[in-house]
Amino acid sequence: MRLVLHIHAIVFVASLISTPQPAQAQLMGHGGPVRAIAVSADGKTILSGSFDTAAIRWSLATESAEQVLRFHSDAVNAVAFLKDGRMVTAGADGRIAIWTTGRQQPDQVLEGHRAPVVALALSPDGAMLASASWDHTVRLWSLADGTQRVLEGHSQNVNGVAFAPDGKSVVSVGYDLTLRIWRLPEGVPEVVALPSPQNAVTVVPDGEIVTGAADGKLRILSPDGMESGEVQAAPTPIVALAKSSDGTLIAAAGIGGTVAIVDCKARALMRVLAGSGPPVWAVAFVPDGQTLLTGGADGKIRRWNVLTGDPVGSDLPGGPADPLAAYAGDHGAEVFRACVACHTLSDKELPRAGPTLAGVYGRKIASLPGYRFSDALKTMNIIWTPETVAKLFEIGPNAYTPGTKMPEQRIGSAEDRRALTDFLARATAR
Repeated sequence: MRLVLHIHAIVFVASLISTPQPAQAQLMGHGGPVRAIAVSADGKTILSGSFDTAAIRWSLATESAEQVLRFHSDAVNAVAFLKDGRMVTAGADGRIAIWTTGRQQPDQVLEGHRAPVVALALSPDGAMLASASWDHTVRLWSLADGTQRVLEGHSQNVNGVAFAPDGKSVVSVGYDLTLRIWRLPEGVPEVVALPSPQNAVTVVPDGEIVTGAADGKLRILSPDGMESGEVQAAPTPIVALAKSSDGTLIAAAGIGGTVAIVDCKARALMRVLAGSGPPVWAVAFVPDGQTLLTGGADGKIRRWNVLTGDPVGSDLPGGPADPLAAYAGDHGAEVFRACVACHTLSDKELPRAGPTLAGVYGRKIASLPGYRFSDALKTMNIIWTPETVAKLFEIGPNAYTPGTKMPEQRIGSAEDRRALTDFLARATAR
């Protein structure tokens, strides 16, 4: 597990470095670092995975959480959309789950890996899923019947996997300083030695291979593995890559909290997006090719215009997707703004990741019909009142309601807690 130790050491150092002002968070709902992001083919839906063991399906149009997928017993390290619209999550528990929108349990669970699964790739025809794992293997899964094929050869953690555009080969990279091109159907690999441990890989539409490494460099290789260029994208390890739909731009996320935008054809660094300071673990392009999503150690997902480097979207009061526009100027509503991504105030609104707060006062914890609560909450005898809600945010959800999947957050000011509970009394009364 040298990769883990290496990254943890750099995370500590990076936390001491001053960074530019981050973009305003767009999507807040995870209770831990965002580890993975995928975007649906139509660009309307986002799927994110987190160290909090959950995945969340989001509406990009309304900037709201629509479903929480809870199945994994450890961090969700990789997510993907299938061509039929279903979703895939893969975790540090070694399992891969396939989901249908709206269902509370996976349709199918793929098991076989003996260590964390950290990357997924879908074949161009949509018939096969590839997974990379710290058990030193790549596995190919038939989505028709769930059968698997194991590709062995890496001597250390496999950190990235991608299909070639023609579907005739799979590319993997690992901490063993190698890139392997597995020619299908035989699965015999061509091994390319590289000078640094490899953390991520993607393949652009013309077949060129791009890797992200622990030395902060992007390396670009031909489809047959010949090195054809490199770009110093960051001074710290690159841990995630994303390509634009046309393959001209590469986003490289790093431990240092910034994201480099690289012109793949010119082999040139275009700009660096200011991050949140802590590591950025996930990046994904929206199909328009101009919008990038980033997810980091602060548990938030941000949007960026990659052509200008500016943050895009807004949660400001009065915006078209702002559910609190009617409460402009209400201090309690502004305190509640941190909760609005996951909770509605009315049961007439479309459900989000958390239970609606309509009629919350007087309700027993974990008793709202139709919502799947954590088992730990079902054993508690808390009745929600202004006093218990205030206590929740005074000492934090982890201390007040152990076992919750609610993001950890506290409100230190007694005045702010009182403003929040007064607001909830007005806004959630039926």
